[in-house]
Amino acid sequence: MNQNQFKWFMPGDLDGFFGLMIDNLIQILVLSFLLTTLCGVPGDFIYKVILPGTAISLLLGNLFYSWQAYRLGKKENRSDVTALPYGINTVSLFAFVFFIILPVYKKTGDYKTAWQVGLVASFLSGLIEIFGSFIAEKIRKVTPRAALLSSLAGIAITFISMDFLVRTFQNPLIAFLPFGVILLQYFARVVFPFRLPGGLVSVVLGTILAWCSGIWGNPIMDAALLKGSASQIGFYLPILSIGDLYSALGLTDIWEYLSVIIPMGIFNVIGSLQNIESAEACGDSFNTRDSLLANGVGTIVGSFFGSPFPTTIYIGHPGWKALGARAGYSTLNGIFMTLVALFGLLAFIQALIPVEAGMAIVLWIGIVIGSQAFEATPSRHAPAVVIGTLPALAGWGVLLIQSTFNYADRSIAGILENAGVKETSHLWMSDVPLSLPFLPYPMGGLLSLSQGFLISSMIWASIAVFVIDRDFKKALITCLIAAVLAGTGFIHGFTLRGNDILNQFGSSFNSFVTAYFYWEFYFYWLLFFERNLERFKLIQTKNTFFGSKIGIELVKFKCGSSHNFIRLKFKKTIRLNRYKENVYVMIS
Repeated sequence: MNQNQFKWFMPGDLDGFFGLMIDNLIQILVLSFLLTTLCGVPGDFIYKVILPGTAISLLLGNLFYSWQAYRLGKKENRSDVTALPYGINTVSLFAFVFFIILPVYKKTGDYKTAWQVGLVASFLSGLIEIFGSFIAEKIRKVTPRAALLSSLAGIAITFISMDFLVRTFQNPLIAFLPFGVILLQYFARVVFPFRLPGGLVSVVLGTILAWCSGIWGNPIMDAALLKGSASQIGFYLPILSIGDLYSALGLTDIWEYLSVIIPMGIFNVIGSLQNIESAEACGDSFNTRDSLLANGVGTIVGSFFGSPFPTTIYIGHPGWKALGARAGYSTLNGIFMTLVALFGLLAFIQALIPVEAGMAIVLWIGIVIGSQAFEATPSRHAPAVVIGTLPALAGWGVLLIQSTFNYADRSIAGILENAGVKETSHLWMSDVPLSLPFLPYPMGGLLSLSQGFLISSMIWASIAVFVIDRDFKKALITCLIAAVLAGTGFIHGFTLRGNDILNQFGSSFNSFVTAYFYWEFYFYWLLFFERNLERFKLIQTKNTFFGSKIGIELVKFKCGSSHNFIRLKFKKTIRLNRYKENVYVMIS
């Protein structure tokens, strides 16, 4: 028998399943919470309409990526191919809720109209993904690997690792031991009794500790909540919602949300592209167009069955591969999430298994992604990787600040309302001068760096790579692209409305455009004189001097490194000086 025969299920697939399942469950819990608390969507509508539609898209996508991994394994005669992870797009989830569904609900007071507009947004986002699949491979070829992976590393360090690390330290008695299990198996390669998967051991151990937390006086689980969650269990078939989607297309103000839909669709394509590159860095070279097409089709099918949220190729392929997951974890996740949605099991699972029990696996994923950005790129590009992580750090900082303002604003409003004050005051970010160093640095710079950080991470890391490689032409082109993106609001542009940070799309010649033009001029200047050097011929001589009226003196010298530098002096008449018996002579 061929030792490299691909197997659908491996022991590591169980670990990968628990991690991806926790990740998907968190997304569904978040969307359920936001829709019910902010957008007035009844819980029954979520369980009977939205979640079954989401399950359809998750099942189709996960099955496709499992089959794709199987096909690649058969083609390359390998048994270690790991399927691309797939699920609901986190960034689009928040963007669609806060900038599309919520504004429509506030304007109309009708949650169903808001949901219908969300269906249109998801449908159009899927179309953008399908269109992007035909040009994404070209983008991947011209973008340095450090640029693609560093932005993922920034997200992994902040929105994944820091999130779950903070939760771990919030409940150390519950979360430390599961995390220790993960570290032992995947750092130290410790094998547990009966060869039990570390992910399974981690989840079971965390669940037991959570239910025993009342022993040390800090209970976090509620048996009554578990019992009450059983009322949601039922059978909910997906409902075809094409009619609702079509009716929403006729709304007069639907197109004003294109300023959110188009950027989110582009960000989704870029994010998926980065994750495909991350998989290739691990040795799994999936077809870019097929991967993105499946992503777009999954989003569109989901919108046909009532899901207003796009799907995406998830970050984390290196982590799942390191866990030993192959194709089976994706299949298991698709089947499990479908059963959860169709049978209304979400509330029951949430009440049974705490987040602390499974987050150790997700924390491990973030660590692996962050380290891959350095390991899979040339060592000389390490500074570019660091630069590429900085915009994501700014994005995470803005999230903390915005959450603080929202909490303080609600607290102040509640206190004043209880005191009988009718006209309440607010604590809003928009009232704080952007140049006021109260963080203790100005908030304006942090907001500018955070806006469009997925793209600006790639831009800055690419510029750094091209500078390191002394490819000033590509650096100049990248700066031109950055200037266009800054001028249209895709990066750095924002406006504050209360505590909401809104994208500022549109054409404007702002300070960032000017700054990027400065860089363009700088790189053009370097490129010009570097090209002129090619017009000089090196002549070996000892005692020859040449006169010239060109007006530029060129001196070749060493500056403590392997690179040659050029010093320029402007004079009326000059001579080309000899340096260590080498003389440059103009031959034109």
